[in-house]
Amino acid sequence: MRDQTSQWHGGLDFGLLVLRLVLGGTMAAHGLQKLFGAFDGPGISGFADALGGFGFTSQTTLLSWITALTELGGGLLLVVGLFTPIGAAGILGVAASIVAVKFGNGFFMGPQQGFEYELLIGAAALALLFTGSGRIAVDKNTPWRRKPMPFAILGLLIAAAASVVVLVVFR
Repeated sequence: MRDQTSQWHGGLDFGLLVLRLVLGGTMAAHGLQKLFGAFDGPGISGFADALGGFGFTSQTTLLSWITALTELGGGLLLVVGLFTPIGAAGILGVAASIVAVKFGNGFFMGPQQGFEYELLIGAAALALLFTGSGRIAVDKNTPWRRKPMPFAILGLLIAAAASVVVLVVFR
């Protein structure tokens, strides 16, 4: 009997590649905006100021660095398909924190900055956390691709814990 995780499933593997590229590329670009002000982004100090507007009162510069590096690093890991559970968990943690902060503003984007976009980002990261990278990835011969569930649960717990720490410590 052949190992099911090593069989080619073109539609699934291609779909996971597209999801990884779009989610990872988007998040890496957001990280570059925060780190270097790329793509008309705010840079670290501008993002630290923005965090103050969202009710973060403590160590906003440190939180800016953590967020920017998580978005950039997690995004790049997803694009390459390397350590996918770590990249997806990082993106999920950032998205969950933002959803929690914006939850009172309502669902839809607009003048009140709803959380619909961040919810979609988080859901995509959660999906990749549980499905893995697919075969078109560096991760294709790793334990977390062959048996993704334990790694997905661990990644989910890490993302949840990181979100809680960010919200409790920095807000």
